[in-house]
Amino acid sequence: MKINENNAGLAAEKLAADYLVQHGMKMLEQNYHCRFGEIDLIMLDHKTKVFVEVRLRTNPAFGGAATSITLAKQQKIIATAQHYLQQHADCPCRFDVIVMSQADAKHIVWIRNAFDA
Repeated sequence: MKINENNAGLAAEKLAADYLVQHGMKMLEQNYHCRFGEIDLIMLDHKTKVFVEVRLRTNPAFGGAATSITLAKQQKIIATAQHYLQQHADCPCRFDVIVMSQADAKHIVWIRNAFDA
């Protein structure tokens, strides 16, 4: 199978989910969609729901993976999270980011509380 951006993105999300589960979190949803946007992973860390954006950027020419999460992207994630919380139990939450320069567990950087609502 030819590796394309979509396949690489899905592989990165799988790596991130496995990494977070290994660090004690529980997977609630993957690729949650609504009219506001998409959230890659929704995890549970004790009693806190964690909305996780996963970014893989192998070419640093336009900045690293973390710089690609703009204010506009953050606002879409926040609106999507608010929609999710309206449909499910409202509880404490936070926004984390997983960035990778390669789709490899050794290259995972986990940024907890990356931004606020």
